[in-house]
Amino acid sequence: MNLVLTVLEIVAPVFLLASAGFSWKKLGFDYPVEFVTRLAMTFAVPCLIFTALMQTEIDPAALSTMTIATFVSYAVIGLLAWGLIRVTGSDRRTFLAPTIFGNTGNLGLPLAVFAFGEAGLGYAIVIFAIMAVLSFTVGIRMVSDDASIKRVLREPMIWATLAGALFLWQGWQTPRWLTNSLELAGQLAIPLMLFTLGVAVARLTPRGVGRAMLLSLAKLLLCVGAAVGVGLAFGLEDVAFAVLVVQMATPVAVTAYLLAERYRADADAVAGYVVISTLMSVLSLPVLLYFLL
Repeated sequence: MNLVLTVLEIVAPVFLLASAGFSWKKLGFDYPVEFVTRLAMTFAVPCLIFTALMQTEIDPAALSTMTIATFVSYAVIGLLAWGLIRVTGSDRRTFLAPTIFGNTGNLGLPLAVFAFGEAGLGYAIVIFAIMAVLSFTVGIRMVSDDASIKRVLREPMIWATLAGALFLWQGWQTPRWLTNSLELAGQLAIPLMLFTLGVAVARLTPRGVGRAMLLSLAKLLLCVGAAVGVGLAFGLEDVAFAVLVVQMATPVAVTAYLLAERYRADADAVAGYVVISTLMSVLSLPVLLYFLL
């Protein structure tokens, strides 16, 4: 019973804040999603990433192992997802990237910090940063031919990750007044991302619910299976293993819908995928955490 309550304490803030954003939009209140997303991803999240990496007490060697394990996990998931898309006869441009890349930012980071503390956040940030790089290169290439390394180099999150890793490796620290300022800015990230997730889901017009249910369940099973296999193969310690599994099990990100809309894939079908996989995660993520804690 105590473990059930612990899981509830972890997931309740995440889903309640996302639900608040969903309700906000449904009640007709204004919410500038594009502006808030830009604020979060170019300011608050980079500050969170940099300070979390700079101050983490995780052994840099363990973070390096997590980095390699994450790349291998995405490679395995990519192959399995490609097979799934072929078997189900789904459109590759529409469904392949959303099946591979989950919502490791809006959902993954809050769950990691609530469930596993600062160590969990450090590992989760590594996965999130790798996912961002792959999404803006390989992911866009799956939807369009417009992928470019320049797009990645324009992302503040990437530079924050590199700077944080450098400071961690060298044992450097920013002056206390600057650290406090960056930490305060970084504290905006998680509530902003969760609330915005709810608003964004409320704005979607889903289609193809039957296919979305099938793909969402298959995505969950193949991503969890791949993460568990890779985690065991790399001998990840308990927190790192759990964070890898949870991050890979996160549902389709709203950004998948935005990319589909921008590059003229079937955006409404992706919207259905986002909504169904997010709803499914309300049950699947607490169950996963129950077994991982």
